[in-house]
Amino acid sequence: MTPAALAALHAAAFTTPRPWNANEFEALLGATGVFLRGDSRGFVMGRVVAGEAELLTLAVAPQERRKGLGLALLAAFDDAARAAGADSGFLEVAAENAPARALYSAAGWREVGKRRGYYRLPDGGADDALVLTRRYEPL
Repeated sequence: MTPAALAALHAAAFTTPRPWNANEFEALLGATGVFLRGDSRGFVMGRVVAGEAELLTLAVAPQERRKGLGLALLAAFDDAARAAGADSGFLEVAAENAPARALYSAAGWREVGKRRGYYRLPDGGADDALVLTRRYEPL
């Protein structure tokens, strides 16, 4: 997928946190350790640094939700992270994003922290970021 296509799908999937633009995707795709899995229905982007995988973003087109694609993308993230040598992973999710929190929980991610007021909401308010983690078994 091109940076523009990634940005368009991200914009369809997100309001909080704010969607990323094509330039941001282009810069990330060129960074060391970054990987992308998915297609035009949804994607996951992550990076591995020093044995730890960070799930940067996961976006699923609204019409494709609740069909198992999110779990499949998380499995693809886990596979790519392990293949790159990660023994653990982490991510941040908006506290008010109940569907995403349920997805991550179903995939084995567990809450380990909170960043108060981390995300800015469109109405000017703020939402906490929950920090989730998971361990990986060696391949």
